[in-house]
Amino acid sequence: MHQDFFGQNLRGRSFKGQNLEGANFSYADIRSANFSGANLRNANFSHATAGLQRRWAIFLVCISCVLSGISGFFLASTEVLTALVFESSSLENQIAGWTALIVVIVLFIVILRQGLNSAFTVAFTVAFTVAFTVVVAFIVAFVAFAFAFDGAFAVVFAVAFAVAFTVAFAVAFAVVFAVAGAGAAAFTFAVAFGGAVAGAGAAAFIFGLGAAFSGFTEAEPDAFPVTFAFAFAFAVAGILFSAYISRRAIEGGEKYSWIRNIAIAFAAIGGTSFHSADLTDVNFTAATLKSTDFRKTILIRTCFNKTKKLDFVRPGTSYLQKAQVVSVLETGVGQNINFDRENLSGINFKGANLIDVSFIGADLSQANLQDADLSRAKLVQAQLNGTDLTGATLTGAYIQDWGITTDTKFDGVRCEYVYMRLPTAYNPDPLRKPDNNKEIFAPGEFADFIKPND
Repeated sequence: MHQDFFGQNLRGRSFKGQNLEGANFSYADIRSANFSGANLRNANFSHATAGLQRRWAIFLVCISCVLSGISGFFLASTEVLTALVFESSSLENQIAGWTALIVVIVLFIVILRQGLNSAFTVAFTVAFTVAFTVVVAFIVAFVAFAFAFDGAFAVVFAVAFAVAFTVAFAVAFAVVFAVAGAGAAAFTFAVAFGGAVAGAGAAAFIFGLGAAFSGFTEAEPDAFPVTFAFAFAFAVAGILFSAYISRRAIEGGEKYSWIRNIAIAFAAIGGTSFHSADLTDVNFTAATLKSTDFRKTILIRTCFNKTKKLDFVRPGTSYLQKAQVVSVLETGVGQNINFDRENLSGINFKGANLIDVSFIGADLSQANLQDADLSRAKLVQAQLNGTDLTGATLTGAYIQDWGITTDTKFDGVRCEYVYMRLPTAYNPDPLRKPDNNKEIFAPGEFADFIKPND
Protein backbone atom coordinates (compact mmCIF):
# COMPACT_ATOMS: atom_id res chain seq x y z
CA MET A 1 0.00 0.00 0.00
CA HIS A 2 1.40 3.41 -1.01
CA GLN A 3 1.99 5.93 1.75
CA ASP A 4 0.02 9.19 1.55
CA PHE A 5 1.59 12.47 2.77
CA PHE A 6 -0.65 14.76 0.72
CA GLY A 7 -0.39 18.39 1.88
CA GLN A 8 1.42 17.51 5.10
CA ASN A 9 4.03 19.59 6.91
CA LEU A 10 7.17 17.44 6.66
CA ARG A 11 9.75 20.15 7.31
CA GLY A 12 12.97 18.74 8.72
CA ARG A 13 11.68 15.14 8.66
CA SER A 14 14.12 12.33 7.90
CA PHE A 15 13.15 9.59 5.42
CA LYS A 16 16.73 8.50 4.95
CA GLY A 17 17.05 5.07 3.31
CA GLN A 18 13.31 4.31 3.51
CA ASN A 19 11.24 2.49 0.89
CA LEU A 20 8.73 5.11 -0.27
CA GLU A 21 7.95 3.69 -3.69
CA GLY A 22 4.76 5.23 -5.08
CA ALA A 23 4.30 7.53 -2.05
CA ASN A 24 2.21 10.66 -2.45
CA PHE A 25 3.96 13.88 -1.35
CA SER A 26 1.92 16.22 -3.55
CA TYR A 27 1.39 19.70 -2.08
CA ALA A 28 3.53 18.72 0.94
CA ASP A 29 6.03 21.03 2.63
CA ILE A 30 9.32 19.11 2.45
CA ARG A 31 11.72 21.95 3.22
CA SER A 32 14.91 20.61 4.84
CA ALA A 33 13.55 17.05 4.66
CA ASN A 34 16.10 14.29 4.19
CA PHE A 35 15.37 11.63 1.51
CA SER A 36 18.99 10.51 1.14
CA GLY A 37 19.27 6.97 -0.21
CA ALA A 38 15.50 6.48 -0.24
CA ASN A 39 13.59 4.43 -2.82
CA LEU A 40 11.16 6.94 -4.31
CA ARG A 41 10.32 5.23 -7.58
CA ASN A 42 6.98 6.47 -8.99
CA ALA A 43 6.52 8.87 -6.04
CA ASN A 44 4.44 12.00 -6.55
CA PHE A 45 5.97 15.33 -5.47
CA SER A 46 3.77 17.54 -7.66
CA HIS A 47 3.28 21.04 -6.22
CA ALA A 48 5.52 20.16 -3.24
CA THR A 49 7.69 22.85 -1.64
CA ALA A 50 11.34 21.92 -1.15
CA GLY A 51 14.27 24.04 0.00
CA LEU A 52 15.35 25.60 3.27
CA GLN A 53 13.54 25.97 6.56
CA ARG A 54 13.52 29.53 7.84
CA ARG A 55 16.10 28.87 10.55
CA TRP A 56 18.52 27.48 7.97
CA ALA A 57 17.93 30.45 5.70
CA ILE A 58 18.64 32.85 8.57
CA PHE A 59 21.79 30.90 9.45
CA LEU A 60 23.10 31.12 5.87
CA VAL A 61 22.38 34.84 5.71
CA CYS A 62 24.33 35.34 8.95
CA ILE A 63 27.27 33.39 7.52
CA SER A 64 27.01 35.53 4.40
CA CYS A 65 27.24 38.66 6.51
CA VAL A 66 30.39 37.38 8.15
CA LEU A 67 31.84 36.66 4.71
CA SER A 68 30.98 40.23 3.69
CA GLY A 69 32.92 41.61 6.62
CA ILE A 70 35.93 39.40 6.01
CA SER A 71 36.02 40.18 2.29
CA GLY A 72 35.71 43.87 3.16
CA PHE A 73 38.71 43.65 5.44
CA PHE A 74 40.93 42.05 2.81
CA LEU A 75 39.85 44.41 0.07
CA ALA A 76 40.44 47.27 2.47
CA SER A 77 43.95 45.97 3.09
CA THR A 78 44.55 46.08 -0.66
CA GLU A 79 43.32 49.66 -0.74
CA VAL A 80 45.62 50.72 2.06
CA LEU A 81 48.56 49.26 0.15
CA THR A 82 47.63 50.89 -3.16
CA ALA A 83 47.04 54.21 -1.39
CA LEU A 84 50.80 54.35 -0.83
CA VAL A 85 51.15 55.76 -4.36
CA PHE A 86 50.26 59.14 -2.84
CA GLU A 87 52.96 59.07 -0.19
CA SER A 88 55.59 61.27 -1.83
CA SER A 89 57.94 61.12 1.16
CA SER A 90 58.89 57.49 0.55
CA LEU A 91 59.98 56.17 -2.85
CA GLU A 92 59.82 52.57 -1.59
CA ASN A 93 56.20 53.00 -0.49
CA GLN A 94 55.29 54.57 -3.83
CA ILE A 95 56.82 51.66 -5.71
CA ALA A 96 54.93 49.18 -3.52
CA GLY A 97 51.69 51.11 -4.04
CA TRP A 98 52.04 51.33 -7.82
CA THR A 99 52.97 47.65 -8.00
CA ALA A 100 49.89 46.65 -6.02
CA LEU A 101 47.64 48.92 -8.09
CA ILE A 102 48.94 47.55 -11.41
CA VAL A 103 48.54 43.96 -10.21
CA VAL A 104 44.94 44.65 -9.11
CA ILE A 105 44.09 46.31 -12.44
CA VAL A 106 45.65 43.47 -14.43
CA LEU A 107 43.78 40.92 -12.30
CA PHE A 108 40.47 42.71 -12.92
CA ILE A 109 41.12 42.83 -16.68
CA VAL A 110 42.10 39.15 -16.82
CA ILE A 111 38.99 38.10 -14.89
CA LEU A 112 36.70 40.21 -17.10
CA ARG A 113 38.23 38.95 -20.35
CA GLN A 114 39.02 35.33 -19.50
CA GLY A 115 36.55 34.64 -16.70
CA LEU A 116 37.44 32.53 -13.69
CA ASN A 117 37.47 29.12 -15.36
CA SER A 118 40.52 29.38 -17.63
CA ALA A 119 43.78 27.78 -16.56
CA PHE A 120 45.65 31.06 -17.06
CA THR A 121 43.26 32.96 -14.81
CA VAL A 122 43.46 30.32 -12.11
CA ALA A 123 47.27 30.31 -12.22
CA PHE A 124 47.41 34.11 -12.21
CA THR A 125 44.94 34.36 -9.34
CA VAL A 126 46.84 31.80 -7.27
CA ALA A 127 50.11 33.66 -7.83
CA PHE A 128 48.46 36.94 -6.95
CA THR A 129 46.86 35.45 -3.83
CA VAL A 130 50.18 34.11 -2.57
CA ALA A 131 51.86 37.46 -3.15
CA PHE A 132 48.96 39.34 -1.63
CA THR A 133 49.00 37.12 1.48
CA VAL A 134 52.59 38.12 2.13
CA VAL A 135 51.70 41.78 1.64
CA VAL A 136 48.76 41.53 4.03
CA ALA A 137 51.08 40.03 6.63
CA PHE A 138 53.19 43.21 6.44
CA ILE A 139 50.06 45.35 6.66
CA VAL A 140 48.89 43.49 9.75
CA ALA A 141 52.31 43.96 11.30
CA PHE A 142 52.13 47.67 10.49
CA VAL A 143 48.68 47.96 12.06
CA ALA A 144 49.87 46.14 15.17
CA PHE A 145 52.77 48.56 15.42
CA ALA A 146 50.40 51.51 15.04
CA PHE A 147 48.14 50.09 17.75
CA ALA A 148 51.09 49.88 20.10
CA PHE A 149 52.58 53.33 19.44
CA ASP A 150 49.85 55.52 18.00
CA GLY A 151 46.64 55.76 20.02
CA ALA A 152 44.97 58.10 17.53
CA PHE A 153 45.44 55.66 14.68
CA ALA A 154 44.13 52.80 16.81
CA VAL A 155 40.92 54.68 17.62
CA VAL A 156 40.30 55.68 14.01
CA PHE A 157 41.03 52.17 12.79
CA ALA A 158 38.71 50.55 15.35
CA VAL A 159 35.85 52.92 14.52
CA ALA A 160 36.43 52.55 10.78
CA PHE A 161 36.49 48.78 11.04
CA ALA A 162 33.23 48.70 13.01
CA VAL A 163 31.53 51.05 10.55
CA ALA A 164 32.98 49.04 7.68
CA PHE A 165 31.16 45.93 8.81
CA THR A 166 27.86 47.80 9.14
CA VAL A 167 28.11 49.53 5.77
CA ALA A 168 29.34 46.35 4.08
CA PHE A 169 26.25 44.49 5.22
CA ALA A 170 23.91 47.29 4.12
CA VAL A 171 25.49 47.62 0.69
CA ALA A 172 25.56 43.83 0.29
CA PHE A 173 21.83 43.57 0.87
CA ALA A 174 21.10 46.50 -1.48
CA VAL A 175 23.29 45.17 -4.27
CA VAL A 176 22.00 41.61 -4.13
CA PHE A 177 18.41 42.78 -4.37
CA ALA A 178 19.32 44.88 -7.41
CA VAL A 179 21.36 42.11 -9.01
CA ALA A 180 19.30 39.03 -8.21
CA GLY A 181 15.82 40.50 -7.85
CA ALA A 182 13.23 39.87 -5.18
CA GLY A 183 12.46 36.47 -3.73
CA ALA A 184 13.82 34.38 -0.89
CA ALA A 185 15.81 32.06 -3.15
CA ALA A 186 17.52 34.87 -5.03
CA PHE A 187 18.09 36.69 -1.74
CA THR A 188 19.82 33.78 -0.01
CA PHE A 189 21.86 32.88 -3.10
CA ALA A 190 23.03 36.36 -3.92
CA VAL A 191 23.72 37.53 -0.37
CA ALA A 192 25.89 34.51 0.17
CA PHE A 193 28.18 35.20 -2.76
CA GLY A 194 27.43 38.27 -4.82
CA GLY A 195 26.73 40.42 -1.78
CA ALA A 196 29.69 39.12 0.18
CA VAL A 197 32.11 40.46 -2.40
CA ALA A 198 30.10 43.56 -3.26
CA GLY A 199 30.00 44.64 0.37
CA ALA A 200 33.78 44.58 0.40
CA GLY A 201 33.84 47.75 -1.66
CA ALA A 202 32.08 49.76 1.02
CA ALA A 203 34.30 48.29 3.71
CA ALA A 204 37.36 49.23 1.69
CA PHE A 205 36.15 52.80 1.39
CA ILE A 206 35.60 53.23 5.14
CA PHE A 207 38.81 51.47 6.09
CA GLY A 208 40.79 53.35 3.50
CA LEU A 209 39.33 56.62 4.70
CA GLY A 210 40.35 55.81 8.26
CA ALA A 211 43.87 54.95 7.17
CA ALA A 212 44.11 58.06 5.05
CA PHE A 213 42.83 60.27 7.84
CA SER A 214 45.20 58.87 10.43
CA GLY A 215 48.28 58.63 8.24
CA PHE A 216 48.22 61.36 5.63
CA THR A 217 46.72 64.10 7.80
CA GLU A 218 49.71 63.83 10.08
CA ALA A 219 52.46 63.21 7.53
CA GLU A 220 51.08 64.86 4.41
CA PRO A 221 47.89 66.91 4.98
CA ASP A 222 47.71 67.93 1.29
CA ALA A 223 47.44 64.29 0.24
CA PHE A 224 44.24 63.68 2.19
CA PRO A 225 41.71 64.93 -0.46
CA VAL A 226 43.41 62.91 -3.20
CA THR A 227 43.52 59.81 -1.02
CA PHE A 228 39.86 60.28 -0.10
CA ALA A 229 38.93 60.43 -3.79
CA PHE A 230 41.07 57.38 -4.48
CA ALA A 231 39.40 55.43 -1.67
CA PHE A 232 35.96 56.37 -2.98
CA ALA A 233 36.86 55.40 -6.57
CA PHE A 234 38.39 52.12 -5.40
CA ALA A 235 35.24 51.29 -3.42
CA VAL A 236 32.93 52.09 -6.34
CA ALA A 237 35.09 50.02 -8.70
CA GLY A 238 35.02 47.12 -6.26
CA ILE A 239 31.23 47.26 -5.94
CA LEU A 240 30.64 47.50 -9.71
CA PHE A 241 33.16 44.76 -10.47
CA SER A 242 31.68 42.46 -7.83
CA ALA A 243 28.12 43.17 -8.93
CA TYR A 244 29.04 42.38 -12.54
CA ILE A 245 30.75 39.09 -11.67
CA SER A 246 27.87 38.15 -9.35
CA ARG A 247 25.26 38.89 -11.99
CA ARG A 248 27.11 36.89 -14.64
CA ALA A 249 27.44 33.95 -12.24
CA ILE A 250 23.75 34.09 -11.30
CA GLU A 251 22.74 34.24 -14.97
CA GLY A 252 24.78 31.11 -15.67
CA GLY A 253 27.77 32.59 -17.51
CA GLU A 254 30.22 29.81 -18.34
CA LYS A 255 33.26 31.93 -17.44
CA TYR A 256 32.07 32.14 -13.84
CA SER A 257 30.32 28.79 -13.51
CA TRP A 258 32.47 27.65 -10.61
CA ILE A 259 31.31 30.65 -8.56
CA ARG A 260 27.71 29.69 -9.28
CA ASN A 261 28.42 26.06 -8.36
CA ILE A 262 29.93 27.06 -5.04
CA ALA A 263 27.01 29.40 -4.41
CA ILE A 264 24.43 26.72 -5.12
CA ALA A 265 26.27 24.22 -2.91
CA PHE A 266 26.33 26.80 -0.11
CA ALA A 267 22.65 27.68 -0.52
CA ALA A 268 21.72 23.97 -0.42
CA ILE A 269 23.20 23.44 3.05
CA GLY A 270 20.34 22.34 5.26
CA GLY A 271 17.96 22.17 2.30
CA THR A 272 15.89 19.24 1.03
CA SER A 273 18.18 16.32 0.20
CA PHE A 274 17.62 13.58 -2.39
CA HIS A 275 21.27 12.58 -2.27
CA SER A 276 21.72 9.04 -3.72
CA ALA A 277 17.92 8.51 -3.86
CA ASP A 278 16.17 6.56 -6.62
CA LEU A 279 13.90 9.05 -8.40
CA THR A 280 12.92 6.84 -11.33
CA ASP A 281 9.56 7.97 -12.78
CA VAL A 282 9.08 10.49 -9.96
CA ASN A 283 6.68 13.36 -10.66
CA PHE A 284 7.89 16.85 -9.65
CA THR A 285 5.32 18.76 -11.73
CA ALA A 286 4.98 22.38 -10.53
CA ALA A 287 7.14 21.67 -7.44
CA THR A 288 9.43 24.33 -5.96
CA LEU A 289 12.94 22.86 -5.82
CA LYS A 290 15.29 25.66 -4.74
CA SER A 291 18.21 24.69 -2.48
CA THR A 292 17.68 20.97 -3.10
CA ASP A 293 20.43 18.34 -3.31
CA PHE A 294 20.22 15.99 -6.33
CA ARG A 295 23.76 14.63 -6.19
CA LYS A 296 24.17 10.96 -7.17
CA THR A 297 20.43 10.53 -7.61
CA ILE A 298 18.94 8.15 -10.17
CA LEU A 299 17.06 10.41 -12.57
CA ILE A 300 15.33 8.13 -15.06
CA ARG A 301 12.22 9.58 -16.72
CA THR A 302 11.89 11.97 -13.78
CA CYS A 303 9.30 14.65 -14.58
CA PHE A 304 10.32 18.28 -13.90
CA ASN A 305 7.57 19.91 -15.94
CA LYS A 306 6.74 23.46 -14.78
CA THR A 307 8.98 23.17 -11.73
CA LYS A 308 10.24 26.34 -10.07
CA LYS A 309 13.85 27.21 -9.27
CA LEU A 310 15.22 24.03 -10.86
CA ASP A 311 18.31 26.07 -11.79
CA PHE A 312 19.00 26.58 -8.07
CA VAL A 313 19.36 22.88 -7.20
CA ARG A 314 22.62 21.11 -6.49
CA PRO A 315 22.80 18.87 -9.57
CA GLY A 316 25.98 16.87 -9.06
CA THR A 317 27.04 15.34 -12.38
CA SER A 318 23.50 14.79 -13.68
CA TYR A 319 21.92 16.46 -16.71
CA LEU A 320 20.49 19.08 -14.32
CA GLN A 321 23.82 20.91 -14.43
CA LYS A 322 23.08 22.00 -18.03
CA ALA A 323 21.16 25.28 -18.23
CA GLN A 324 19.66 24.42 -21.62
CA VAL A 325 18.42 21.07 -20.35
CA VAL A 326 16.84 22.65 -17.28
CA SER A 327 15.07 25.21 -19.46
CA VAL A 328 13.48 22.49 -21.63
CA LEU A 329 12.54 20.40 -18.60
CA GLU A 330 10.76 23.35 -16.99
CA THR A 331 9.07 24.87 -20.03
CA GLY A 332 8.78 22.00 -22.51
CA VAL A 333 10.19 24.27 -25.23
CA GLY A 334 13.57 23.60 -26.85
CA GLN A 335 13.42 24.59 -30.49
CA ASN A 336 16.76 24.86 -32.33
CA ILE A 337 18.84 23.92 -29.27
CA ASN A 338 22.10 22.01 -29.73
CA PHE A 339 22.41 18.90 -27.54
CA ASP A 340 25.17 17.28 -29.59
CA ARG A 341 27.04 14.56 -27.70
CA GLU A 342 25.29 15.36 -24.42
CA ASN A 343 24.58 12.61 -21.90
CA LEU A 344 20.79 12.80 -21.62
CA SER A 345 20.25 9.23 -20.54
CA GLY A 346 16.92 8.91 -18.74
CA ILE A 347 15.80 12.47 -19.57
CA ASN A 348 12.07 13.20 -19.54
CA PHE A 349 11.14 15.40 -22.51
CA LYS A 350 7.57 14.14 -22.66
CA GLY A 351 5.43 16.40 -24.86
CA ALA A 352 8.31 18.84 -25.43
CA ASN A 353 8.70 21.02 -28.51
CA LEU A 354 12.02 19.77 -29.92
CA ILE A 355 11.62 20.96 -33.51
CA ASP A 356 14.98 21.38 -35.29
CA VAL A 357 16.90 20.29 -32.18
CA SER A 358 20.29 18.66 -32.77
CA PHE A 359 20.97 15.43 -30.87
CA ILE A 360 23.98 14.35 -32.93
CA GLY A 361 25.86 11.70 -30.93
CA ALA A 362 23.70 12.31 -27.85
CA ASP A 363 22.82 9.55 -25.38
CA LEU A 364 19.03 9.38 -25.09
CA SER A 365 18.88 5.86 -23.68
CA GLN A 366 15.83 5.17 -21.48
CA ALA A 367 14.57 8.70 -22.17
CA ASN A 368 10.88 9.56 -22.19
CA LEU A 369 10.10 11.28 -25.50
CA GLN A 370 6.42 10.44 -25.53
CA ASP A 371 4.38 12.88 -27.65
CA ALA A 372 7.48 15.04 -28.21
CA ASP A 373 7.68 17.00 -31.47
CA LEU A 374 10.98 15.98 -33.07
CA SER A 375 10.21 17.36 -36.52
CA ARG A 376 13.46 17.89 -38.47
CA ALA A 377 15.48 16.88 -35.39
CA LYS A 378 19.01 15.63 -36.03
CA LEU A 379 19.19 12.20 -34.42
CA VAL A 380 22.38 11.20 -36.22
CA GLN A 381 24.30 8.60 -34.15
CA ALA A 382 21.99 9.25 -31.19
CA GLN A 383 21.70 6.36 -28.73
CA LEU A 384 18.05 5.37 -28.24
CA ASN A 385 18.33 2.12 -26.31
CA GLY A 386 15.06 1.66 -24.42
CA THR A 387 13.86 5.14 -25.37
CA ASP A 388 10.09 5.68 -25.37
CA LEU A 389 8.99 7.49 -28.56
CA THR A 390 5.30 6.63 -28.17
CA GLY A 391 3.20 9.22 -29.98
CA ALA A 392 6.24 11.32 -30.94
CA THR A 393 6.46 13.27 -34.21
CA LEU A 394 9.51 12.41 -36.35
CA THR A 395 8.55 13.97 -39.68
CA GLY A 396 11.67 15.26 -41.45
CA ALA A 397 14.05 13.89 -38.81
CA TYR A 398 17.61 12.90 -39.77
CA ILE A 399 18.27 9.38 -38.50
CA GLN A 400 21.65 8.48 -39.96
CA ASP A 401 23.28 5.68 -37.91
CA TRP A 402 21.00 6.22 -34.93
CA GLY A 403 21.25 3.52 -32.27
CA ILE A 404 17.80 2.01 -31.86
CA THR A 405 17.14 -1.42 -30.32
CA THR A 406 14.25 -3.80 -29.92
CA ASP A 407 13.46 -1.98 -26.65
CA THR A 408 12.96 1.37 -28.41
CA LYS A 409 9.23 2.12 -28.46
CA PHE A 410 7.66 3.48 -31.66
CA ASP A 411 3.98 2.94 -30.83
CA GLY A 412 1.80 5.60 -32.41
CA VAL A 413 4.76 7.53 -33.88
CA ARG A 414 3.72 10.25 -36.32
CA CYS A 415 6.06 10.41 -39.30
CA GLU A 416 5.42 11.33 -42.92
CA TYR A 417 9.04 11.03 -44.09
CA VAL A 418 12.62 10.93 -42.76
CA TYR A 419 16.14 11.44 -44.09
CA MET A 420 18.78 8.75 -43.83
CA ARG A 421 21.65 11.26 -44.16
CA LEU A 422 22.39 14.80 -43.04
CA PRO A 423 21.68 17.48 -45.67
CA THR A 424 24.43 19.23 -47.61
CA ALA A 425 24.50 22.31 -49.81
CA TYR A 426 24.44 20.05 -52.85
CA ASN A 427 21.85 17.62 -51.53
CA PRO A 428 19.24 19.16 -49.24
CA ASP A 429 17.06 16.01 -49.33
CA PRO A 430 19.56 13.15 -48.81
CA LEU A 431 18.12 9.63 -48.97
CA ARG A 432 14.58 10.63 -48.22
CA LYS A 433 12.24 7.84 -47.21
CA PRO A 434 9.85 7.18 -48.88
CA ASP A 435 12.01 7.68 -51.97
CA ASN A 436 9.26 9.40 -53.92
CA ASN A 437 9.01 12.99 -52.71
CA LYS A 438 5.28 12.89 -53.32
CA GLU A 439 4.75 9.91 -51.05
CA ILE A 440 4.47 9.80 -47.25
CA PHE A 441 4.31 7.04 -44.68
CA ALA A 442 0.85 5.80 -43.83
CA PRO A 443 -0.09 5.77 -40.11
CA GLY A 444 2.00 3.10 -38.37
CA GLU A 445 4.09 2.41 -41.48
CA PHE A 446 7.23 4.18 -40.28
CA ALA A 447 7.42 2.01 -37.16
CA ASP A 448 7.25 -1.11 -39.29
CA PHE A 449 9.84 0.34 -41.69
CA ILE A 450 12.44 1.34 -39.10
CA LYS A 451 12.05 -0.95 -36.12
CA PRO A 452 14.83 -3.58 -35.95
CA ASN A 453 13.97 -7.25 -36.12
CA ASP A 454 13.72 -9.23 -32.88
